Amino acid sequence: MKNIKVLVVDDSSFMRKILGDILEETPGITVIAKARDGVDALEKIERYSPDVVTLDVEMPRKNGLETLKEIMDRFPMPVIMVSSLTREGASVTMQALALGAVDFVAKPSGTISLDMRDVGDELKQKVLGAAFARSAVPGKPFLKKTTPPLSSLKRQATVKPPVPGMHPKLVCIASSTGGPQALQRLLTALPSDFPLPIIVAQHMPRGFTASFATRLNDLSSINVVEGQENTILRPGLAVIAPGGYHMILKGGAGNLSIGLSDAPPVLSVKPSANVMFLSVADILGGNVVAVILTGMGRDGTDGAQVLSSMGAYVFGESPETCVVYGMPRAAMEAGVVNEQLPLHKIAPALDRFVRENR
Repeated sequence: MKNIKVLVVDDSSFMRKILGDILEETPGITVIAKARDGVDALEKIERYSPDVVTLDVEMPRKNGLETLKEIMDRFPMPVIMVSSLTREGASVTMQALALGAVDFVAKPSGTISLDMRDVGDELKQKVLGAAFARSAVPGKPFLKKTTPPLSSLKRQATVKPPVPGMHPKLVCIASSTGGPQALQRLLTALPSDFPLPIIVAQHMPRGFTASFATRLNDLSSINVVEGQENTILRPGLAVIAPGGYHMILKGGAGNLSIGLSDAPPVLSVKPSANVMFLSVADILGGNVVAVILTGMGRDGTDGAQVLSSMGAYVFGESPETCVVYGMPRAAMEAGVVNEQLPLHKIAPALDRFVRENR
């Protein structure tokens, strides 16, 4: 594995040390420099040419959002936001992701988080994933990108026809790293009369999904809400799993609603697409369309295998538009993807498929 060079940016000397220590413990990661604010960060990016930047938000001279914008303008590269403000003000997180940040990690207890090691594994995994990420900002590809081998997978999956008699009642979507941008592009492309309800498991911590759902609702023709216990599903409504909870399907084919579970994480994530997909299989069997979008890891694959075995149709995002081709790749390798498409083609294909098979 190529050694991943990281620049740590934070105005607290304590946080710079603890973030650096956490990352240096990881084989394959080297912290090449640390910066105390945005001005210092931009100078050190030019000097050291890091592969990934971890970036605080609240800093003197030039704050994190101003710095991020300049990074994306001058040196497009993977940036992970690490700040208390990404927890206290979820709208800041949405702005950072819209500007091009690959992902974010929330400091557990404010600006100076003595318990930062509680999210140490999350930070390490997100930095490792970011090193292989693609830019989500159109027209601004990352200047350097280490691409993991794609094995022998075809870039375009063979289209497998739906099972005869399959009539979809629901769309369920899994996404992680790069997912907020991907979901925005997908959901805003669906028409207001989309004929099915949609449920979404996007990997986000507690406190962020309400703002995310509100943003998507403002931009979309369909309605988008954060899931709550007993939320009733209806056509043209997309429900985002609340951060920190698993979201499950309840009821019957004509009376579907949402349930929430505080069970432990599955594959280190909560909400879990696998948990959601398996609950969907219990209620609707194979009368479902599943979509697996960009993300690290393999969440969604096990649930998609069960859905596929029951006759569900599965779309996967293809590597050329994924920020991280992890979750769709795992589903492809498991042989459960019926159709692999670039992100901009998924919404029209999904709309067409649903209408043709209802």
